[in-house]
Amino acid sequence: MSTIAIAEPQRHAAPAVRTRLRLTRRGRIVLTTLAALPILLIVALAVLNGGRASAGDAAGSGSAHFETVTIQPGETLWQLAEDTAPNADPRDFVQDVVSLNALDGAGLQAGEQIAIPAKYTDGR
Repeated sequence: MSTIAIAEPQRHAAPAVRTRLRLTRRGRIVLTTLAALPILLIVALAVLNGGRASAGDAAGSGSAHFETVTIQPGETLWQLAEDTAPNADPRDFVQDVVSLNALDGAGLQAGEQIAIPAKYTDGR
């Protein structure tokens, strides 16, 4: 017996052609919007949650303790610090009073009511 070999035509494999992804203007807008949407959502939630948290702290649970002092003519925060808390650092006292009373500076007016933190009035 003889063997007959059938020759198949050789197929030349074409090299794989890599094409770049081309996006239209609309595609770029959609892709950018989809990428930015989670970031915008996170920022919006942080802003809303942050506002709610600070409003809750401002209302407080009644745990803020302070004493009120009436400012006399010519009196400064530094003098008030020396009179109220002689053992404390006056710089810390002034900073705490400015923060507690939301003052825009160290200037005071006669007759003004100033809240003094409890940690400075405990020894009085």
